[in-house]
Amino acid sequence: MCGISGEARFDGAAPDAAAVTRMTAAMRSRGPDGEGTWSDGWIALGHRRLTVIDLSEAGAQPMVRDDLGLALVFNGCVYNYPELRDELRAAGHTFCSTSDTEVILVAYAQWGERFVDHLVGMFAVALVDRRRRRLVLARDRLGIKPLYLAESPGRTRFASTLPALLAGGDVDTGIDPVALHHYLSWHSIVPAPRTILRGIRKLPPATVRVIEADGRSRERVYWRPEYRRDPAHDGMDAADWRAAVGDALRTAVRRRLVADVPVGVLLSGGLDSSMIVALLDDAGQHHLQTFSIGFDSRGDETGDEFHYSDLVARTFGTDHHRIRLADGDLGPAVRATVAAMTEPMGSHDVVAFHLLSEQVAKHVKVAQSGQGADEVFAGYGYHHRLARSPREDAVAEFTAAFFDRDHAELTEVVEPAYACDGDASGELVAADLAAPGAQTAVDAVLRLDTHLMLPDDPVKRVDSMSMAWGLEVRTPFLDQDLVTLAAACPPEHKLAQGGKGVLKEVAREVLPAEVIDRPKGYFPVPALRNVDGPVRELVVEALGAPEARRRGLFRRAYVDELLAEPDRAQAAAGSNKLWQLGLLELWLQTHGVS
Repeated sequence: MCGISGEARFDGAAPDAAAVTRMTAAMRSRGPDGEGTWSDGWIALGHRRLTVIDLSEAGAQPMVRDDLGLALVFNGCVYNYPELRDELRAAGHTFCSTSDTEVILVAYAQWGERFVDHLVGMFAVALVDRRRRRLVLARDRLGIKPLYLAESPGRTRFASTLPALLAGGDVDTGIDPVALHHYLSWHSIVPAPRTILRGIRKLPPATVRVIEADGRSRERVYWRPEYRRDPAHDGMDAADWRAAVGDALRTAVRRRLVADVPVGVLLSGGLDSSMIVALLDDAGQHHLQTFSIGFDSRGDETGDEFHYSDLVARTFGTDHHRIRLADGDLGPAVRATVAAMTEPMGSHDVVAFHLLSEQVAKHVKVAQSGQGADEVFAGYGYHHRLARSPREDAVAEFTAAFFDRDHAELTEVVEPAYACDGDASGELVAADLAAPGAQTAVDAVLRLDTHLMLPDDPVKRVDSMSMAWGLEVRTPFLDQDLVTLAAACPPEHKLAQGGKGVLKEVAREVLPAEVIDRPKGYFPVPALRNVDGPVRELVVEALGAPEARRRGLFRRAYVDELLAEPDRAQAAAGSNKLWQLGLLELWLQTHGVS
């Protein structure tokens, strides 16, 4: 796990080495164990290193193989690198390290641009083919590792974080009205390729972009599972699906143990993280280090799930760390959290992940987490409503369940200078749901959840907050083979038992029933969900700051109404509208966006 950066020039000028140095330095928290830069005429690379695999200097980056004419910076982990190394050695290749980084280099030498098809893992790659004078950028299938781009005439820059590109300078920091529409519609989600800033984009998941030295580029999507029934699965009943999903999940969990350092688990006490602990124990990983976090309760809203996480920890004999924080810890943490955000993230639990990661990083460098199970295995209430609706009602059902605001309300929120001509968010959802490759309404929405929304909500949140403390978090439920299998699984097996039915059946083999049949929980942070106390003061300050008034994003009357009527600030989908607006302004101000 690392931070990568670089600049390619197409106009005959040399890359701006100082800008690459600034971008690299801005990502020190992602790679506290080392740094390096490299240049070759038209291109320069930068890297910050977190040592997880091959802790020696032989694994340092940028990695250059003069004999192959290749150079590389890479962020992430290739879980099948030992098997790939054996395969490539059998094909006649040699290695100078035991790192997964070098395996990527040699895989490109062997298979060219199809190298990504052989990688199992999470990754953002920038590879320089010096002989062909081209830059190859690639991102993993589920978008777990980020890659941001700033393109201008004669130049492309890239980095693992958006703030790193800002540190490089010379970026168009105007607000993208379409991205703003998405942000205000979907719990602050802005799907790739857009970001909230006009001048910065992100490479979409499962995408390879090839950029030639003259500036020409091409792009291809290398993976997209079909959300329809596969004839190969004909005849499978519920027990067969339980066995297949159980086997795939066990493989996914074992894959994510590959490391030269210990691996822990973020244990919320919910089904998903508890299953990871159980399956790791089943695989012989005893005395795991597990971590849970809790906050002050409010009225009948509990601030922790320690009852369940303690139960799991006792059952499997883990070395459990229970972290309790008070509301007073949240105010100062909000500013630090916003500074760590690669993009503005309005989820109320993002601060909790930041605080949790800070504590976990004191004990381990790598942890597994349960993100993605709800999106992949139909864990949300609207998935059930869609199962009872005809396909043509999918857009209306999803919009009613998921959107914070419809297009009509958005015209009341933003000033005319930032308004979209049409319903950009509704149109994108409609197009995605109507695209071929999904058999039912549930299939179409699960595809949208997993491939459009997920990378820019929980996945981005966890990556940003964990890497702010040099912590690598791995997500078994986003294993490419598990996701492909789940996409083919008939929806009724996923929707059973109130959602995630097939997962619950797997869990019954390894977990106490109390953990499986408990009410569905969320990461509880009552003070942030309700936006009160010091958090509210911070939001009000941000929305009233001189920078906010000069920017003029939001209609003042709308902001005043939210401040005066707290109940109106709660969106139907459960997010807080006041926090969403204030968080965006606070993020822009924190990162110096004028």
